Amino acid sequence: MKNFFKGRQFKMMLLLAYDIVTLMTSSFLAEYIVNGSGEPDYHHVFIYSFIITVIAILANIALRIYSSLWKYASINEAVRIVAASLVTLVINCSVMAIANNVVDSFQLLMFRWCFVFFLLQMIFSFFIRFGYRGIRHVIGDYENKYVEDKSNMTKVMIIGAGDAGIALIKEIRNEKSLNMDPVCLIDDSIEKQGSTLSGVKVYGGREKIVEAANKFKIDRIIIAMPSAKAKDVAEIIHVCQDTKCHIQTLPGVYQLIKDASLLKGIRDVEVEDLLGRDPIVVNNDEIKADLKDKVVLVTGGGGSIGSELCRQIAKCSPKQLIILDFYENNAYAIEQELKRDVSGLNLLVLIANVCDEIKMDAVFKTYKPDLVYHAAAHKHVPLMETSPNEAIKNNVIGAIVLTNCAAKYGVKRFLQISTDKAVNPTNIMGASKRICEMVIQHANKLPGNTEFVAVRFGNVLGSNGSVIPLFKEQIKHGGPVCVTHKDITRFFMTIPEAVSLVLQAGYYAKGGEIFVLDMGKPVKIYDLAVNLIRLSGYTPNVDMKIEITGLRPGEKLYEELLMDEEGLKTTDNNLIHIGKPIEYDEETFMAELNELVEAAVNEKDNIRELVQKLVPTYNYKKN
Repeated sequence: MKNFFKGRQFKMMLLLAYDIVTLMTSSFLAEYIVNGSGEPDYHHVFIYSFIITVIAILANIALRIYSSLWKYASINEAVRIVAASLVTLVINCSVMAIANNVVDSFQLLMFRWCFVFFLLQMIFSFFIRFGYRGIRHVIGDYENKYVEDKSNMTKVMIIGAGDAGIALIKEIRNEKSLNMDPVCLIDDSIEKQGSTLSGVKVYGGREKIVEAANKFKIDRIIIAMPSAKAKDVAEIIHVCQDTKCHIQTLPGVYQLIKDASLLKGIRDVEVEDLLGRDPIVVNNDEIKADLKDKVVLVTGGGGSIGSELCRQIAKCSPKQLIILDFYENNAYAIEQELKRDVSGLNLLVLIANVCDEIKMDAVFKTYKPDLVYHAAAHKHVPLMETSPNEAIKNNVIGAIVLTNCAAKYGVKRFLQISTDKAVNPTNIMGASKRICEMVIQHANKLPGNTEFVAVRFGNVLGSNGSVIPLFKEQIKHGGPVCVTHKDITRFFMTIPEAVSLVLQAGYYAKGGEIFVLDMGKPVKIYDLAVNLIRLSGYTPNVDMKIEITGLRPGEKLYEELLMDEEGLKTTDNNLIHIGKPIEYDEETFMAELNELVEAAVNEKDNIRELVQKLVPTYNYKKN
């Protein structure tokens, strides 16, 4: 019972009772104001006030006035109150016009009564609802300024004095359990600087961030600029890093909907935010149309790229999604995730090795995939340098087995995931991927209707074994953070970005193409380490050392996405390009490929020499 008196239903009943009383009162007041000098007809007014009260209440209910949370009342609620009052006025006047077919002077008098009633109705409605909010605001400001003890509160700077920033201030103040105190705003708008919004002063533009952080002893910075360009956000984060404050951001274009929590959307700033690249745009309609009602096979479906392929494909209503992986733990994890998140998905998980010809033949024969995304591969450069035969077995033989099956069973499209390390490779992993690209181009020339294509891109942030998780682990254990060379650079893209472009490239496929993704500008790994250390709350080379360890075997200072011989053709997506196929003698290629496969299977020692025969641009250091 106690909970009932504190609940929304009880408050709605109180508002309803208030409206009934004030509407009846408005009827009598309107009669007195309009006809005060004469004899007020209170008997007829009482009867009619009952009717008009019912009409007004029904109008309020229809416009959901009783369902609003009035402590958050805004212009929307004000518009609805006016609309409900106008509806009541129109009905009121219509009834008067019909019921009082009398002399014009009397009718004019009754219309005056309707108009006065309309004004009184709005006044009483606004008074209780916005008066309640105003009182709460005054009390809240008083407590915030004079009563509340802020000595132990987290001092917050909010960057962005727009709708999101103001809404965030209000939400922080309403959530007392957060123990946060918004003490200043930062905004580049000169018009806003120096003004006070929701009781918080706009201290200045981004150039004032460090000064304000020191002056107000800021503990946390929240970037509330959901519609800002990624480049601007990245620049602001770089400035914020000099403050040693905990930096958070409100990502994405958050719609400021009533009752929606912005606080739930806040997350810590990640290294990805520092890339300063706007979100990649693909044509989702084209991708969905391409995948809808298809049987799709993803090899290496439990890996970083493979699992994201599965996530995005699953949302496109495939006829069946088949995840094939050699590692059962990875496959099990993505299976459980998709079962939980995607209802109605026809999902099959197979544990198998892509090099097993008999097994792969059985898989293609049984399930007859329409589309194959081949992401299974050995990809770790240093590990493959010490096990070169395994790189050839898994990457090259796997590609040969799968392309043969795809051609034999009439797969519509086979897409090979490749890498920028295939361009002028200095390591066996990159060279093996270049051979896979050649296998794809060769397979596309064989009889059949299968479209064989490859997609080449650089490093993906957060993938298994990539530099970001490694740096985070090193920071977690107190350092040092190990960088192989101070000038080493790499192309970076997030996993979802890369996969969405892969799927878009698949839509563009005609057969034989090597699609090259625009990875943006290369990023210095050393700068990446510095930024990650700062975001973790440390000072580089002061309380967290960066150690230069030297280039590893097969590692290049920089990667390339295109060989000198390859030209570029454009596509409808300016981030997806097509490299011109490099001509080669097919008979020689097949003979050398067979020799390489035989050597890898038989664990021969001359594997690198045989790889170089196939890939003349492969440069390696001979022992």
